[in-house]
Amino acid sequence: MAKPAPAGEEDAAALRRRLRRLVAAVTAGRAAPDAFDEAAAALAALREAEVGGGRKGGGGGGGAGGEEAPSAEEEVAVPAQFLCPISSEIMRDPVVVETGQTYDRPFIEEWFSAGNQICPQTKQVLLHTTVIPNHLVRTMISQWCTENGFTLPQIENQYEDHVTNSEWKTFDEIFVKITTSSSSGERKQAIKDLRLLTKRNSKFRTVLGERPDSISQIILARSIPVLQNDPQVLEDMVTIILNFSIHDSNKKIIGDDSEAIQFLIWALKSGDMGSRSNSAAAIFTLSALDSNKEKIGKLGAMDPLIDLLEHGSIIAKKDAASAIFNLCLLHENKSIATRSGIVDVAMSAIEDQSLINESLAILALLSRNHEIVEIITEFNGTACMLSAIRESECKRSKENAVVVLSSICTYNRTKLKEVEADESMNGSLALLAQNGTQRARRKASSILEKMSRTLHNRHSSC
Repeated sequence: MAKPAPAGEEDAAALRRRLRRLVAAVTAGRAAPDAFDEAAAALAALREAEVGGGRKGGGGGGGAGGEEAPSAEEEVAVPAQFLCPISSEIMRDPVVVETGQTYDRPFIEEWFSAGNQICPQTKQVLLHTTVIPNHLVRTMISQWCTENGFTLPQIENQYEDHVTNSEWKTFDEIFVKITTSSSSGERKQAIKDLRLLTKRNSKFRTVLGERPDSISQIILARSIPVLQNDPQVLEDMVTIILNFSIHDSNKKIIGDDSEAIQFLIWALKSGDMGSRSNSAAAIFTLSALDSNKEKIGKLGAMDPLIDLLEHGSIIAKKDAASAIFNLCLLHENKSIATRSGIVDVAMSAIEDQSLINESLAILALLSRNHEIVEIITEFNGTACMLSAIRESECKRSKENAVVVLSSICTYNRTKLKEVEADESMNGSLALLAQNGTQRARRKASSILEKMSRTLHNRHSSC
């Protein structure tokens, strides 16, 4: 059974984390003048801890002069899916990025802070750097740690999010200008300044915990006529809410605010493309909470999100698709999305080759419902899913397509003939049953079994 790391290990791990943060700051061009000296000192201390501190096997027991050789119990392998792809360490705060990959929060945030805009695993360019907690992986890691007697260190962000007096002063100065200044130009600049602060410095996102009414006051500050009609002010204010929403503890605060979600939905309907896209991204992050999913659905976000999915820019379409998918994880919102025409729009996006992966993910999520599957079938869904299975280069898209196809074959057995004809020509399902994801293999095999039974019944009735 794995045991907690000894104190020396924890010290070395802390030094490595501090060194990574300093290097990220230097790389991003935002390091303080003394950061270079601090990095050198951290590197020297780390070298002493790992090379000069007894790693070579000399020394006695568990004192400062050395460490005991690990026992067989201490060498229990951590499951690969629990390790962060960046740090190769067990994840304490797993989060998901736009591509669906999971990383430990502090390491992916360092990656983004250094100016990187791609997914480290897939190398795909990210349209936004929003992350959402991966509660399933976190639960699995916690269970594994309990079973193996392994204690994870505390999450660093719990201590690093402390706002200094200087930072509070900066926030207060900006906030006063936004809410009380008699100069519209000064208000406008202060709103822009807060947008940049909440983007660049995650600490400023934590102030909402102590000032939960700040969002409503900022929204109210836009009420003067000269700012009401300024599209840049609207985009800046929407983006402030987006930036605040990234911090997990703010999601409920913003969701409980009487103005925030309604303001986002209004911007989603009335703003320019930048405001609409960022509103969709904010709704996506807020919808990580089920309580927010319900509020957002009831307040009417689905119609403008689906309109944005159909008519927006490519970035806006992706933000809208992510928000719709998250909202539809709540059963009540699936019905709302269906009434609002999501199947029509998603099928059109697949046929137009404009948003295949995202649209297939939404349809797969909805395909457990018989009525929704009937609508998909009416839009030539069988041929569409078969085409996606044959032609898509994305394993996840193949998986989602075969999930939808499996539902079609379950609810409408007459479509098995169409699938059988395609399979005899292309063999796509047989290939997927061998080489797809685990879920894709299971669904493809299920369809093949249905086809085999149908063929057997035909022969038996002759």
